[in-house]
Amino acid sequence: MSAKISYYTKEGLEKLKNDLNDLKTKGRADIARQIAEARDKGDLSENAEYDAAKDAQGHLEARIAQLEELVGNARLIDESKLDASTVSILSKVTIKNKKNGTSFTYTLVSEEEADLKQGKISTQSPIGKGLLGKKKGDVALIKTPAGEIEFEIVNIAV
Repeated sequence: MSAKISYYTKEGLEKLKNDLNDLKTKGRADIARQIAEARDKGDLSENAEYDAAKDAQGHLEARIAQLEELVGNARLIDESKLDASTVSILSKVTIKNKKNGTSFTYTLVSEEEADLKQGKISTQSPIGKGLLGKKKGDVALIKTPAGEIEFEIVNIAV
């Protein structure tokens, strides 16, 4: 299986590393404590708390493995080399819906950094994919769950 390279901002990569560290230290310690407490309650064959703790341990280890793979395949974006003439990762793009005239400003980020509340959308989302490579003034026809929508690129910033 080939590794999927993902690009991150410095803050996004630090958050990933911090999450991984927390799971490896605090998360594992909490699960070990839960397993020990459940084990002290007697017969393990009929101990639902023990089964639940072991199940939680499996989920935790799977998440740790997933984060380790993400961090291992992460690449830091050199923001000084970004070009504001076309939409790319880390571009702050203002788009206008051609049908109803509403404008939105989004920053395109990696899938793991996406947070719509902060105006960060994934380059893998339908809108993100549709905007990549476009220039100011271009119109992007984007397929969304609500149907096809035309967006005009009003501004691109880094």
